[in-house]
Amino acid sequence: MAEYIKVQLTNELKEETKRIVEKSAKGKIKAGLNEVTKAIERGTAKLIVIAEDVTPAEIIMHIPILCKEKNITCSYMETKKELGEKAGLRMATSAIAIIESSAEKEIKDLSAKIEELKK
Repeated sequence: MAEYIKVQLTNELKEETKRIVEKSAKGKIKAGLNEVTKAIERGTAKLIVIAEDVTPAEIIMHIPILCKEKNITCSYMETKKELGEKAGLRMATSAIAIIESSAEKEIKDLSAKIEELKK
C-alpha cells in the first residue's frame, strides 16, 4: 500500500468507485494533479479518485491532506491506466476530481461508507 493511501478500500468499494467514475465520465471531470489540486482548493470537487500506482508517491501525497482539510472524500483505483479509461480519457491519469455528475446520490453513499471505514 502506497504512503498516500489513507484508508484500505474493500473490493466492493473499489467496484463502486469504478461505477461512479464511469457514470461521471459524461459529467464534468478535472484530470491531472494540477487541475485536481485547484478543484479541491476551490471547493468544487465532490469526489477525488487517486490511482494507487503513482510514482514517486511524493508528487501526490498532498491530495489526501487537502481533501481532509476541505472535507472532500478521497477514493482510490488500482492503476493510472484504469482510472483514465473509466473517466473517459484517452490517456492514463494520476487523479481525477468529479465536479458534476449524474451519480450524486452514489457519491454521497460512497463517501459515507469510506468515512465509516476510517473510524
